Amino acid sequence: MKNILTTIVVLGAVFLGYTYWTQQKDSPKAGSDTLNARETTAKVETKDIRFVVTVAGEITPAEQVSVRPEVNGLISKLPVDVGDKVQRNDLLFALDAKNLRIEIEQKQTQIDAANLQLEKAERNFQRDRKLFEEKLVSKEAFENTQTEFSLAKNSIERARKDLDLTMERLERTQILAPFDCTILTRPISNGQAVSGSGGFNSGTEVLTIADLSRMIINAHVNQADVIRLSVGLEVQIQVEAIAGLTVGGVVDRIAPQATIENGIKGFSARILLTKIDPRIQPGMTANIKIPVQSAEGVVAVPLGAVFTEYNEQAKRQERFVYVRSGESFERRLIEIGVADYFFTEVLSGLKPGEVVSLEQPSLESIQETTDEEGKLVSTSS
Repeated sequence: MKNILTTIVVLGAVFLGYTYWTQQKDSPKAGSDTLNARETTAKVETKDIRFVVTVAGEITPAEQVSVRPEVNGLISKLPVDVGDKVQRNDLLFALDAKNLRIEIEQKQTQIDAANLQLEKAERNFQRDRKLFEEKLVSKEAFENTQTEFSLAKNSIERARKDLDLTMERLERTQILAPFDCTILTRPISNGQAVSGSGGFNSGTEVLTIADLSRMIINAHVNQADVIRLSVGLEVQIQVEAIAGLTVGGVVDRIAPQATIENGIKGFSARILLTKIDPRIQPGMTANIKIPVQSAEGVVAVPLGAVFTEYNEQAKRQERFVYVRSGESFERRLIEIGVADYFFTEVLSGLKPGEVVSLEQPSLESIQETTDEEGKLVSTSS
């Protein structure tokens, strides 16, 4: 009984295996539908072709200034903070000027004393000059008086220049906004000591200000694409941090010399934003779409349908397509124009509605077709 059951199980397994094998044999192989579904031809059509170059860059203000004092001192006034908008000639910060005012008072006293010395020296000079003319004093005494008068004049001129320099230093303790701006950074607090820009490490940075009404993007454009760029070319800018935001821009400047960035040789291009969205902030990353070629309503075919061959007789590269003619294909020379990543404009050789092959067909025979002048136009199979 046990042997009979075992035999039945084995026969059942064999039957099921044979049935599965027969079904798999008769059914299409996996992936064949996908293979058969792949398009091998395309129709010539009329369409718009726009080829754009996309580069990335960082949005920065066109005018950004690191504000540092020209003289040493203590911060006595710091009325602005990060994010504040400041008008031109408004106070950014001020240094404690108490010592400078004392110094100015001392120099003014020195000038007053020098004026008194000058008046005295002038009186002595005028007196001795008359006495010398009347031969009542010696020439040596007169020349000594004249020298003292000249020294007194030089002394007062020197004192006045010293006063002017101190007054200029006093003016430099008041730092005003050079243009309408926004405060980007403020690493210094009120009461902190700072050094002037003429000292160590070019002085202490108190503020960073920028004009956010004019924003630019510095982009690195590949050397193969920069030849299609020109100053004044309009571009489209997509800001990554703000979904759906696209603003306009214009190429403002192209560097005259190539540089290497991330291993790619290219040229630095400055893009000026023509319209500033209030949500755009410095430091945001942007993608710039630069249109380099365009054609509207032209005859176009997929790039995969265009083949290239070097003509030894004509010494040039020739481009051709395979055009369906009945059950076979005709090899036809074409001229192409503007192209993007998928389609190319056909200047001559094709017309809308014709069907071209996306792969090289198997040709059993080739028959050349020439025009009235005997120039090769196409071949057919």
